[in-house]
Amino acid sequence: MCRWRRRFGRVVLLLAATFSLALCACAARAGAPEAQPPDISEAERPAQATAGTDFASPAQRPGNPDADWRPQYLGMQVTSITQGLEPFHSPYAGPHSLTASGDTEETDTYGIYLGARLTPLFQAYLDFEMARGNSPGKAVGLASLTDGDVIRIGSVNLGEDPYLARGYFRYIVPLGTETVKQERGIGQVPMGLAAERLEFKFGKFALTDDFDVNRYANSTRTQFTTWSLWNDTAWDYAADTRGYTNGAYGAWITPGWEVRFAAAQVVTFANGNIFDEDLARAHSENLEATARTGFGTVFRALAWQNHARMGDYRQALAIAKATGGTPDITAGEKEGRVKTGYGLNLEQPLAAQGETGLFFRAGWNDGATEDFMFTESDSLVSAGIQLCGCHWGRESDRSGIAVAANGLSDPHRRYLAAGGVGFILGDGRLNYGNETVTEIYYRVQIGHFVQISPDYQYYANPGYNRDRGPAQVFGLRIRVYDL
Repeated sequence: MCRWRRRFGRVVLLLAATFSLALCACAARAGAPEAQPPDISEAERPAQATAGTDFASPAQRPGNPDADWRPQYLGMQVTSITQGLEPFHSPYAGPHSLTASGDTEETDTYGIYLGARLTPLFQAYLDFEMARGNSPGKAVGLASLTDGDVIRIGSVNLGEDPYLARGYFRYIVPLGTETVKQERGIGQVPMGLAAERLEFKFGKFALTDDFDVNRYANSTRTQFTTWSLWNDTAWDYAADTRGYTNGAYGAWITPGWEVRFAAAQVVTFANGNIFDEDLARAHSENLEATARTGFGTVFRALAWQNHARMGDYRQALAIAKATGGTPDITAGEKEGRVKTGYGLNLEQPLAAQGETGLFFRAGWNDGATEDFMFTESDSLVSAGIQLCGCHWGRESDRSGIAVAANGLSDPHRRYLAAGGVGFILGDGRLNYGNETVTEIYYRVQIGHFVQISPDYQYYANPGYNRDRGPAQVFGLRIRVYDL
């Protein structure tokens, strides 16, 4: 109890300091009226149609149109997530097992987001972040880790100093005269955009900013926190330990459909923070098509392929059998190995102007080579619902409940059963079962700048092991923001 009190006191001080910063930042902005608090994720917000307005007209530009090139403050956020893992049944444990005796951990993330409109069509963005803390179990023992912010910390010692999260250029080619309004946000200078356009981006960014986004399950800072519910865990997306990569991105966007493609760098070792410079044999390609229907339904289909210095599960098992040892996935790593996967993503608005709605995800990868950059999952099915607080008189509150099931390929199962260790999993042996997680959260909006979200997660077969668990995690997320 004393530990929780100390953490709560720390959070209160953090909130007070950050809230003062948010007020100062808001006062510094040009005297535009404050927007309503965002109700959806920090990824791309849906643009509002304003047909018939020239996308580059002064009416669509913020402030003085002659000063658009100057850097603009786009927002800031501080998120503190405290989670307590209850003790659970565990007849044995290995080097990468979830802590069966229970654990309480906290992550704190800080971010400030900047952008500049260098020309009417050319933009630049810089985001600075800082991440501290860890998740229960020190970020091992689960395919679907409990805290999405812990990905920015990972298994290598990155330190707790501020870092450049994103730094990229964005170029837009309009293909029509109808326009939509782009609101201020992360990676979004307020401006008018052609409703049909080509977009190009190059530099340092996160693939999850543009791919596999979902209105109801997309942000660990505002919605579900377990990994399987804000992303497709079977998508081993190109990223360093903090979740960012270097690459190039292009998209063809229309009101009814979108096509996106990105090529990005991969790291030199599993869950690493050093990018492989041998681009001929180490790279990632991602292709996604999106379709929107008249009922508000959004379908997304993703295909991806990674080339990297990865190990092979079958080869690791064969080496161990020949030598009489324990399989080691890193022993047979080879340049240019390939991993391929696919994903489906659905969102269906139901009520409250789409703020109440359903989501569904499914993902698969070949499971032959080692899971390398995100987590150890070779298949995923997840589904859930977001409810708008307007149904019970709390207009800006949100609640969600969802379930996800992760699975492993046959060689991956046999590797862990033989005592092998991945970068997140390894109980020493394995009685296999799909790892499933159910999560419930309620997000309370307090004024314009503060959100408080109690959270509960229930895990069956943690680490895919029927012999361990079930495990329960109770959490509290506090967020101060100006976005």
